[in-house]
Amino acid sequence: MTDTATVVRAGPPDTDTTTPPQTPAVVERDFHPDAHESRRTTMRKLSVGVRFVVPVLLVVMWQLAAASELVSPSVLPGPLTILESYRELWQIGDLQAALPISLQRAGLGLLIGGTAGLILGIAAGLWAMAERIYDAPLQMLRTIPFIAMVPLFVVWFGIGEESKVALIVGASIFPVYLNTYHGIRAIDRKLLEVGQTFALSRRDTIRLVVVPLAMPSILVGWRYAAGTALLALVAAEQINTTSGIGYILNTANQFQRTDIIIAGILVYAALGILVDVIMRLIERAALPWRATHDGH
Repeated sequence: MTDTATVVRAGPPDTDTTTPPQTPAVVERDFHPDAHESRRTTMRKLSVGVRFVVPVLLVVMWQLAAASELVSPSVLPGPLTILESYRELWQIGDLQAALPISLQRAGLGLLIGGTAGLILGIAAGLWAMAERIYDAPLQMLRTIPFIAMVPLFVVWFGIGEESKVALIVGASIFPVYLNTYHGIRAIDRKLLEVGQTFALSRRDTIRLVVVPLAMPSILVGWRYAAGTALLALVAAEQINTTSGIGYILNTANQFQRTDIIIAGILVYAALGILVDVIMRLIERAALPWRATHDGH
């Protein structure tokens, strides 16, 4: 019997040319706009809830601390005592008489200072000569706290309304000036050339091209200036005032009425929140496209 040897020839591995190569599976996720919008709505409601709940909890804790006499009432009266102080001030007419006076001071100072800052910012943003003339001095003055200017303003303008309004004016100039200046400098120069293409005059270019493009920054400057004006109002109404919220605070200080002092401070805080809300509404109305872009 003859042994037969089987010869196995080496060759290339078997390949199936009819089957395409395997590729990693791609998992497609369905995008549901409704679900995404629902999550955004939920987060927005949660944010609003937190903004409401946290202050309420602080007030409750404040009242509990006052009721348990953890803090002396002469040092920190409770919220209920503060509410009673508001009722007292309203009944004798001090509060409703003081609010218009303080708002008039802050509004007049903001109007004058903001307008001056707007004009200076536009000029410095458009003309290099204007920037070289007064940008450096304004930057230097900006670093001086406006409270430090109180004695100087008293010497210059006396202890009447002029010194109070002047202090608010000085505090309101810089936010509007800086934001206007940087808003104009951030404009693409090619956009300014559009005005030259249409043969616009210098005045029309500023009115139709420069100011609209810089408007977001300008409005931010006005909003900051409004807050700064209220801060300056607090300092201004300490200058021998005989009317306004500051007068209520000074009188309460003489009679050691901590409750009325805190009530006056809370009025300043409420005015600050109200002014900020109003400025935001103005900004949203003037720039509707920005609200849409932000998703609000």
